[in-house]
Amino acid sequence: MDVLKIATAGSVDDGKSTLIGRLLYDTQSLPTDKLEAIKKSSEKKGYDYLDLSLATDGLVAEREQGITIDVAHIYFSTPDRSYIIADSPGHVEYTRNMITGASTSKASIILIDARKGVVEQTFRHFYINHLLKTSHLIIAVNKMDLVDYEESAFAKTEQQFRSLLDQHPLEKRTVHFVPVSALKGENVVDISGAMPWYTGSTILEILSKIDTVEESTQGFLQVQNVIRPKTEEYHDYRGFAGRIKGAHLSTGDEITVLPSMKTSTIDGIYFNGDRYDEAPVGSSVSVTLSDEVNVDRGDVLMTQLPADFELTKTIQATICWMDSTPLRPRTKFHLQYGTQRMTCRVQHILSKKSTDFRQDITEVEILELNDIARIQLKLSKPIPAITYDQSKELGRFILIEPQSRNTAAVGFIE
Repeated sequence: MDVLKIATAGSVDDGKSTLIGRLLYDTQSLPTDKLEAIKKSSEKKGYDYLDLSLATDGLVAEREQGITIDVAHIYFSTPDRSYIIADSPGHVEYTRNMITGASTSKASIILIDARKGVVEQTFRHFYINHLLKTSHLIIAVNKMDLVDYEESAFAKTEQQFRSLLDQHPLEKRTVHFVPVSALKGENVVDISGAMPWYTGSTILEILSKIDTVEESTQGFLQVQNVIRPKTEEYHDYRGFAGRIKGAHLSTGDEITVLPSMKTSTIDGIYFNGDRYDEAPVGSSVSVTLSDEVNVDRGDVLMTQLPADFELTKTIQATICWMDSTPLRPRTKFHLQYGTQRMTCRVQHILSKKSTDFRQDITEVEILELNDIARIQLKLSKPIPAITYDQSKELGRFILIEPQSRNTAAVGFIE
Protein backbone atom coordinates (compact mmCIF):
# COMPACT_ATOMS: atom_id res chain seq x y z
CA MET A 1 0.00 0.00 0.00
CA ASP A 2 1.42 3.39 -0.95
CA VAL A 3 1.80 6.28 1.50
CA LEU A 4 0.94 9.93 0.92
CA LYS A 5 2.63 12.58 3.05
CA ILE A 6 0.56 15.67 3.75
CA ALA A 7 1.32 18.96 5.52
CA THR A 8 -1.26 21.26 7.06
CA ALA A 9 -1.15 25.00 7.56
CA GLY A 10 -3.61 27.38 9.10
CA SER A 11 -3.84 30.46 11.29
CA VAL A 12 -4.92 30.38 14.92
CA ASP A 13 -8.52 29.14 15.25
CA ASP A 14 -8.88 28.34 11.56
CA GLY A 15 -9.76 24.79 12.65
CA LYS A 16 -6.66 22.92 11.54
CA SER A 17 -6.65 20.46 14.43
CA THR A 18 -10.39 19.94 14.10
CA LEU A 19 -10.01 19.14 10.40
CA ILE A 20 -7.35 16.53 11.10
CA GLY A 21 -9.45 15.12 13.93
CA ARG A 22 -12.40 14.93 11.54
CA LEU A 23 -10.31 13.01 8.98
CA LEU A 24 -9.30 10.55 11.71
CA TYR A 25 -12.81 10.23 13.12
CA ASP A 26 -14.66 9.79 9.81
CA THR A 27 -12.15 7.20 8.57
CA GLN A 28 -12.48 5.28 11.86
CA SER A 29 -8.79 5.84 12.56
CA LEU A 30 -9.14 7.04 16.16
CA PRO A 31 -8.27 4.36 18.72
CA THR A 32 -11.05 3.53 21.19
CA ASP A 33 -9.29 4.96 24.25
CA LYS A 34 -8.54 8.22 22.43
CA LEU A 35 -12.14 8.54 21.28
CA GLU A 36 -13.42 7.89 24.80
CA ALA A 37 -11.07 10.56 26.16
CA ILE A 38 -12.37 13.05 23.57
CA LYS A 39 -15.98 12.24 24.46
CA LYS A 40 -15.35 12.72 28.19
CA SER A 41 -13.45 15.95 27.65
CA SER A 42 -16.16 17.32 25.34
CA GLU A 43 -18.90 16.47 27.87
CA LYS A 44 -16.87 18.00 30.67
CA LYS A 45 -16.63 21.26 28.72
CA GLY A 46 -20.38 21.21 28.10
CA TYR A 47 -20.11 20.79 24.34
CA ASP A 48 -22.94 19.15 22.43
CA TYR A 49 -20.38 17.95 19.87
CA LEU A 50 -17.06 16.10 19.88
CA ASP A 51 -14.06 18.38 20.26
CA LEU A 52 -12.03 16.59 17.59
CA SER A 53 -9.17 19.06 17.90
CA LEU A 54 -8.10 17.05 20.97
CA ALA A 55 -7.12 14.22 18.64
CA THR A 56 -3.98 16.09 17.57
CA ASP A 57 -2.81 18.47 20.31
CA GLY A 58 -0.39 16.15 22.09
CA LEU A 59 1.64 18.65 24.08
CA VAL A 60 0.31 19.98 27.39
CA ALA A 61 1.08 23.54 26.27
CA GLU A 62 -0.86 22.95 23.05
CA ARG A 63 -3.93 21.72 24.91
CA GLU A 64 -3.74 24.62 27.37
CA GLN A 65 -3.35 27.28 24.70
CA GLY A 66 -5.45 25.62 22.01
CA ILE A 67 -2.69 26.08 19.45
CA THR A 68 -0.18 23.86 17.66
CA ILE A 69 3.45 24.46 18.67
CA ASP A 70 5.56 21.57 17.42
CA VAL A 71 5.36 19.41 14.31
CA ALA A 72 3.46 16.21 15.01
CA HIS A 73 3.11 13.33 12.59
CA ILE A 74 -0.31 11.70 12.52
CA TYR A 75 -1.15 8.46 10.74
CA PHE A 76 -4.38 7.18 9.30
CA SER A 77 -5.43 4.75 6.60
CA THR A 78 -8.22 3.98 4.20
CA PRO A 79 -8.64 0.63 2.41
CA ASP A 80 -6.61 2.00 -0.53
CA ARG A 81 -3.90 4.17 0.97
CA SER A 82 -2.03 5.20 4.11
CA TYR A 83 -1.49 8.83 5.04
CA ILE A 84 1.01 10.69 7.18
CA ILE A 85 -0.03 14.21 8.19
CA ALA A 86 2.65 16.64 9.35
CA ASP A 87 0.59 18.84 11.67
CA SER A 88 2.62 22.06 11.62
CA PRO A 89 2.08 25.26 13.62
CA GLY A 90 0.91 28.35 11.78
CA HIS A 91 2.40 31.14 13.89
CA VAL A 92 5.16 33.28 12.41
CA GLU A 93 7.49 32.39 15.32
CA TYR A 94 7.26 28.74 14.27
CA THR A 95 8.15 29.29 10.60
CA ARG A 96 11.03 26.82 10.87
CA ASN A 97 8.59 24.18 12.13
CA MET A 98 6.28 24.87 9.18
CA ILE A 99 9.13 24.36 6.73
CA THR A 100 10.21 21.19 8.51
CA GLY A 101 6.67 19.81 8.31
CA ALA A 102 6.14 20.67 4.66
CA SER A 103 9.61 19.82 3.35
CA THR A 104 8.87 16.15 2.66
CA SER A 105 5.16 16.42 1.91
CA LYS A 106 3.60 15.74 -1.45
CA ALA A 107 0.48 17.77 -0.69
CA SER A 108 -0.52 20.59 1.64
CA ILE A 109 -3.88 21.53 3.08
CA ILE A 110 -4.07 25.28 3.73
CA LEU A 111 -7.01 26.28 5.90
CA ILE A 112 -8.75 29.63 5.62
CA ASP A 113 -11.56 30.85 7.85
CA ALA A 114 -14.55 31.52 5.56
CA ARG A 115 -15.49 34.54 7.69
CA LYS A 116 -12.08 36.22 7.34
CA GLY A 117 -10.88 35.16 3.89
CA VAL A 118 -7.20 35.47 2.95
CA VAL A 119 -5.19 37.09 5.76
CA GLU A 120 -1.50 37.85 6.27
CA GLN A 121 -0.82 34.37 7.67
CA THR A 122 -2.35 32.83 4.55
CA PHE A 123 0.27 34.56 2.41
CA ARG A 124 3.00 33.10 4.65
CA HIS A 125 1.56 29.59 4.44
CA PHE A 126 1.27 29.84 0.67
CA TYR A 127 4.76 31.28 0.23
CA ILE A 128 6.37 28.46 2.23
CA ASN A 129 4.62 25.88 0.06
CA HIS A 130 5.64 27.85 -3.03
CA LEU A 131 9.25 27.89 -1.79
CA LEU A 132 9.16 24.12 -1.25
CA LYS A 133 7.53 23.52 -4.68
CA THR A 134 4.67 21.56 -3.13
CA SER A 135 2.95 19.82 -6.04
CA HIS A 136 -0.63 19.70 -4.73
CA LEU A 137 -2.42 22.38 -2.70
CA ILE A 138 -5.85 21.92 -1.18
CA ILE A 139 -7.34 25.21 -0.04
CA ALA A 140 -9.89 24.26 2.61
CA VAL A 141 -12.26 27.19 3.20
CA ASN A 142 -13.38 26.16 6.67
CA LYS A 143 -16.20 27.16 9.01
CA MET A 144 -18.72 27.38 6.19
CA ASP A 145 -21.38 26.60 8.84
CA LEU A 146 -20.69 30.04 10.35
CA VAL A 147 -21.48 31.83 7.06
CA ASP A 148 -24.69 29.85 6.49
CA TYR A 149 -22.94 27.80 3.81
CA GLU A 150 -23.13 30.80 1.47
CA GLU A 151 -21.47 30.22 -1.89
CA SER A 152 -20.54 33.90 -2.10
CA ALA A 153 -18.25 33.64 0.97
CA PHE A 154 -16.44 30.69 -0.59
CA ALA A 155 -16.18 32.40 -3.99
CA LYS A 156 -14.73 35.56 -2.43
CA THR A 157 -11.99 33.61 -0.64
CA GLU A 158 -11.20 31.59 -3.75
CA GLN A 159 -10.82 34.80 -5.76
CA GLN A 160 -8.48 36.27 -3.13
CA PHE A 161 -6.28 33.19 -3.10
CA ARG A 162 -6.14 32.94 -6.88
CA SER A 163 -4.57 36.40 -6.94
CA LEU A 164 -1.68 34.92 -4.87
CA LEU A 165 -1.37 32.09 -7.36
CA ASP A 166 -1.23 34.56 -10.24
CA GLN A 167 1.63 36.43 -8.54
CA HIS A 168 3.61 33.22 -7.95
CA PRO A 169 2.88 30.79 -10.77
CA LEU A 170 4.41 27.33 -10.61
CA GLU A 171 4.41 24.72 -13.33
CA LYS A 172 3.09 21.26 -12.40
CA ARG A 173 1.14 22.58 -9.39
CA THR A 174 -2.47 21.58 -8.90
CA VAL A 175 -4.80 23.58 -6.66
CA HIS A 176 -8.18 22.52 -5.32
CA PHE A 177 -10.63 24.75 -3.46
CA VAL A 178 -13.01 22.96 -1.11
CA PRO A 179 -15.70 24.56 1.11
CA VAL A 180 -15.75 22.62 4.36
CA SER A 181 -17.03 22.56 7.89
CA ALA A 182 -14.58 20.46 9.86
CA LEU A 183 -16.78 20.76 12.94
CA LYS A 184 -19.86 19.39 11.16
CA GLY A 185 -17.96 17.03 8.86
CA GLU A 186 -19.05 18.70 5.60
CA ASN A 187 -16.89 17.89 2.54
CA VAL A 188 -14.02 16.46 4.59
CA VAL A 189 -14.61 12.73 4.14
CA ASP A 190 -18.27 12.76 3.16
CA ILE A 191 -19.89 15.05 0.60
CA SER A 192 -21.95 17.86 2.13
CA GLY A 193 -25.70 18.04 1.86
CA ALA A 194 -25.64 21.61 3.12
CA MET A 195 -23.77 22.97 0.09
CA PRO A 196 -25.48 21.56 -3.03
CA TRP A 197 -23.89 24.34 -5.10
CA TYR A 198 -20.47 22.65 -4.66
CA THR A 199 -20.03 19.81 -7.15
CA GLY A 200 -16.36 19.06 -6.54
CA SER A 201 -14.65 16.37 -4.48
CA THR A 202 -14.19 16.08 -0.74
CA ILE A 203 -10.75 16.56 0.76
CA LEU A 204 -10.24 12.81 1.22
CA GLU A 205 -11.32 12.11 -2.37
CA ILE A 206 -8.75 14.60 -3.66
CA LEU A 207 -6.01 13.12 -1.46
CA SER A 208 -6.85 9.60 -2.64
CA LYS A 209 -6.17 10.54 -6.29
CA ILE A 210 -2.77 12.19 -5.84
CA ASP A 211 0.10 10.20 -7.33
CA THR A 212 2.57 9.27 -4.63
CA VAL A 213 5.31 8.60 -7.18
CA GLU A 214 5.99 10.95 -10.07
CA GLU A 215 8.85 9.85 -12.27
CA SER A 216 11.06 12.26 -14.13
CA THR A 217 13.39 11.46 -17.02
CA GLN A 218 16.39 11.84 -14.71
CA GLY A 219 17.16 8.89 -12.45
CA PHE A 220 19.91 8.92 -9.86
CA LEU A 221 21.25 7.09 -6.85
CA GLN A 222 23.19 8.83 -4.10
CA VAL A 223 25.68 6.30 -2.76
CA GLN A 224 25.12 5.48 0.89
CA ASN A 225 27.65 2.69 1.07
CA VAL A 226 30.24 0.91 -1.07
CA ILE A 227 29.79 -2.85 -0.68
CA ARG A 228 32.85 -5.12 -0.95
CA PRO A 229 31.97 -8.51 0.59
CA LYS A 230 35.37 -10.09 -0.24
CA THR A 231 33.94 -13.59 0.06
CA GLU A 232 34.59 -16.52 -2.27
CA GLU A 233 31.10 -16.20 -3.74
CA TYR A 234 31.38 -12.42 -4.27
CA HIS A 235 35.13 -12.09 -4.56
CA ASP A 236 35.08 -9.36 -7.24
CA TYR A 237 31.74 -7.79 -6.28
CA ARG A 238 31.82 -4.02 -5.88
CA GLY A 239 28.33 -2.58 -5.45
CA PHE A 240 27.06 0.89 -4.66
CA ALA A 241 24.08 0.97 -2.34
CA GLY A 242 21.46 3.71 -2.08
CA ARG A 243 17.85 4.63 -2.85
CA ILE A 244 16.71 5.32 -6.40
CA LYS A 245 15.28 8.81 -6.92
CA GLY A 246 13.75 10.63 -9.88
CA ALA A 247 13.21 7.78 -12.35
CA HIS A 248 13.64 4.01 -12.45
CA LEU A 249 17.04 2.52 -13.25
CA SER A 250 17.75 -0.34 -15.65
CA THR A 251 20.78 -2.41 -16.54
CA GLY A 252 22.51 -0.86 -19.51
CA ASP A 253 21.67 2.71 -18.46
CA GLU A 254 24.55 5.09 -19.07
CA ILE A 255 25.48 6.97 -15.90
CA THR A 256 27.77 9.80 -14.86
CA VAL A 257 29.48 9.72 -11.46
CA LEU A 258 29.33 13.07 -9.66
CA PRO A 259 31.50 14.88 -8.83
CA SER A 260 34.27 12.97 -10.68
CA MET A 261 32.28 13.13 -13.99
CA LYS A 262 33.46 9.61 -14.88
CA THR A 263 31.01 7.67 -17.06
CA SER A 264 29.98 4.03 -17.15
CA THR A 265 26.89 1.83 -17.56
CA ILE A 266 24.83 -0.09 -15.01
CA ASP A 267 25.85 -3.74 -15.16
CA GLY A 268 23.54 -5.17 -12.47
CA ILE A 269 20.91 -4.16 -9.95
CA TYR A 270 20.73 -6.21 -6.74
CA PHE A 271 18.19 -6.42 -3.93
CA ASN A 272 18.40 -8.87 -1.06
CA GLY A 273 20.88 -11.05 -2.97
CA ASP A 274 18.83 -11.30 -6.17
CA ARG A 275 19.70 -9.67 -9.48
CA TYR A 276 17.15 -7.57 -11.40
CA ASP A 277 17.12 -5.87 -14.80
CA GLU A 278 15.39 -2.76 -13.49
CA ALA A 279 14.19 -1.22 -10.24
CA PRO A 280 11.52 1.44 -9.60
CA VAL A 281 11.82 4.82 -7.89
CA GLY A 282 12.06 4.51 -4.12
CA SER A 283 13.85 1.15 -4.19
CA SER A 284 16.84 0.68 -1.92
CA VAL A 285 19.27 -1.37 -4.02
CA SER A 286 22.92 -1.82 -4.84
CA VAL A 287 24.16 -1.46 -8.39
CA THR A 288 27.31 -2.62 -10.11
CA LEU A 289 29.01 -0.81 -12.99
CA SER A 290 30.62 -2.20 -16.10
CA ASP A 291 33.81 -0.16 -15.57
CA GLU A 292 36.25 0.14 -12.68
CA VAL A 293 35.51 3.80 -12.02
CA ASN A 294 36.17 5.27 -8.59
CA VAL A 295 32.97 5.80 -6.61
CA ASP A 296 32.89 6.89 -2.97
CA ARG A 297 30.19 7.27 -0.37
CA GLY A 298 28.27 10.47 -1.10
CA ASP A 299 28.87 10.35 -4.86
CA VAL A 300 25.84 10.48 -7.17
CA LEU A 301 25.21 8.07 -10.05
CA MET A 302 23.01 10.02 -12.51
CA THR A 303 21.49 8.91 -15.79
CA GLN A 304 20.94 12.26 -17.51
CA LEU A 305 22.67 15.50 -16.61
CA PRO A 306 20.80 18.80 -17.01
CA ALA A 307 21.73 20.68 -20.18
CA ASP A 308 23.47 23.52 -18.30
CA PHE A 309 25.12 21.23 -15.74
CA GLU A 310 28.30 22.25 -13.96
CA LEU A 311 30.17 21.64 -10.71
CA THR A 312 30.59 24.68 -8.54
CA LYS A 313 32.00 25.89 -5.23
CA THR A 314 29.78 28.98 -5.17
CA ILE A 315 26.03 28.67 -4.79
CA GLN A 316 23.11 30.99 -4.18
CA ALA A 317 20.30 29.63 -2.09
CA THR A 318 17.17 30.51 -0.19
CA ILE A 319 17.47 29.50 3.45
CA CYS A 320 15.32 29.48 6.56
CA TRP A 321 17.43 30.49 9.54
CA MET A 322 16.71 28.11 12.45
CA ASP A 323 19.26 29.14 15.06
CA SER A 324 18.64 31.52 17.96
CA THR A 325 22.10 33.01 17.30
CA PRO A 326 21.83 35.57 14.46
CA LEU A 327 23.60 34.86 11.18
CA ARG A 328 26.21 37.33 10.02
CA PRO A 329 28.18 37.30 6.75
CA ARG A 330 31.61 35.63 6.74
CA THR A 331 30.50 33.01 9.28
CA LYS A 332 31.72 29.44 8.70
CA PHE A 333 29.48 26.37 8.85
CA HIS A 334 29.41 22.74 7.90
CA LEU A 335 27.22 22.09 4.88
CA GLN A 336 25.48 18.70 4.74
CA TYR A 337 24.70 17.80 1.14
CA GLY A 338 23.19 14.34 0.94
CA THR A 339 25.77 12.12 2.59
CA GLN A 340 28.58 14.60 1.94
CA ARG A 341 29.72 17.13 4.51
CA MET A 342 32.04 20.06 3.81
CA THR A 343 32.93 23.42 5.26
CA CYS A 344 31.47 26.60 3.82
CA ARG A 345 31.37 30.33 4.44
CA VAL A 346 28.45 32.73 4.08
CA GLN A 347 29.75 35.32 1.64
CA HIS A 348 26.74 37.59 1.34
CA ILE A 349 23.19 38.00 2.59
CA LEU A 350 21.52 39.09 -0.62
CA SER A 351 18.02 39.81 0.68
CA LYS A 352 15.36 38.57 3.08
CA LYS A 353 11.61 38.30 3.04
CA SER A 354 9.64 40.90 4.96
CA THR A 355 7.65 39.65 7.95
CA ASP A 356 4.45 39.68 5.89
CA PHE A 357 6.31 37.84 3.08
CA ARG A 358 5.14 40.40 0.52
CA GLN A 359 8.49 41.94 -0.44
CA ASP A 360 12.26 41.38 -0.45
CA ILE A 361 14.41 43.54 1.82
CA THR A 362 17.95 44.33 0.71
CA GLU A 363 20.72 45.93 2.79
CA VAL A 364 20.47 43.12 5.35
CA GLU A 365 23.17 42.90 8.05
CA ILE A 366 22.03 39.83 10.01
CA LEU A 367 19.39 37.13 9.95
CA GLU A 368 17.29 36.33 13.00
CA LEU A 369 15.49 33.13 13.96
CA ASN A 370 12.83 32.14 11.38
CA ASP A 371 14.02 34.65 8.75
CA ILE A 372 13.82 33.46 5.15
CA ALA A 373 16.56 34.93 2.99
CA ARG A 374 18.72 34.57 -0.10
CA ILE A 375 22.42 34.10 0.58
CA GLN A 376 25.62 33.29 -1.31
CA LEU A 377 27.85 30.48 -0.02
CA LYS A 378 31.46 29.54 -0.79
CA LEU A 379 32.09 25.79 -0.38
CA SER A 380 35.33 23.92 0.33
CA LYS A 381 34.69 21.49 -2.54
CA PRO A 382 32.42 21.48 -5.58
CA ILE A 383 28.91 20.07 -5.71
CA PRO A 384 26.54 19.69 -8.68
CA ALA A 385 24.89 23.01 -9.45
CA ILE A 386 21.45 21.43 -9.55
CA THR A 387 18.70 23.73 -8.36
CA TYR A 388 15.78 22.84 -6.13
CA ASP A 389 13.57 23.46 -9.17
CA GLN A 390 15.42 20.70 -11.04
CA SER A 391 15.61 18.20 -8.18
CA LYS A 392 14.17 18.36 -4.68
CA GLU A 393 16.70 15.76 -3.56
CA LEU A 394 19.88 17.25 -5.04
CA GLY A 395 18.89 20.89 -4.72
CA ARG A 396 18.73 21.15 -0.93
CA PHE A 397 21.12 21.11 2.03
CA ILE A 398 21.39 21.97 5.70
CA LEU A 399 23.87 24.21 7.50
CA ILE A 400 25.35 22.91 10.75
CA GLU A 401 26.92 25.12 13.41
CA PRO A 402 30.43 23.62 13.90
CA GLN A 403 30.66 24.05 17.68
CA SER A 404 27.16 23.14 18.86
CA ARG A 405 26.48 20.81 15.89
CA ASN A 406 22.94 22.18 15.80
CA THR A 407 21.09 22.52 12.50
CA ALA A 408 21.32 26.24 11.80
CA ALA A 409 19.42 26.43 8.50
CA VAL A 410 17.82 24.51 5.68
CA GLY A 411 18.67 25.70 2.19
CA PHE A 412 17.34 25.40 -1.33
CA ILE A 413 19.79 25.96 -4.19
CA GLU A 414 18.74 28.51 -6.82
